Parts: sequence; structure tokens; C-alpha cells
Amino acid sequence: MPPQPKRKHTSGRRDRRRSHDALQARQLVQCSNCGEMRLPHTVCPSCGHYHGREVIEIEKDQKKK
Repeated sequence: MPPQPKRKHTSGRRDRRRSHDALQARQLVQCSNCGEMRLPHTVCPSCGHYHGREVIEIEKDQKKK
């Protein structure tokens, strides 16, 4: 059997340990080409541009009625 704690940890000590576990909102930046919000340092998923040039070609589906 492993050793057991002799005293119960207080709720304050428990909560201080858990203070870094909260989820944080993602930091988004605006694409300089199309204006969509995207993650920083990544290729824009809507237009495929990164640092002012087209890195990947995005096919746009145009529906005809």
C-alpha cells in the first residue's frame, strides 16, 4: 500500500493548484487579404494566403440555381 496523506488539504490549497486549469479563448487575428478571423502564424483557411502571398489554392464551390 502506498503512503496516505496525514491531513486533508484545504479547499484554498486545492483551488490554487487548479488555478491554471481554466480554458482560455483562442487568440484570433484578422486576415490581411480577405478579412476573416484566423489563428496567428497560420495559413488562412478561407483564402489560403499567408504573409501577403497565396500559399495554398482554395477551391470555391459556386452553386448555380
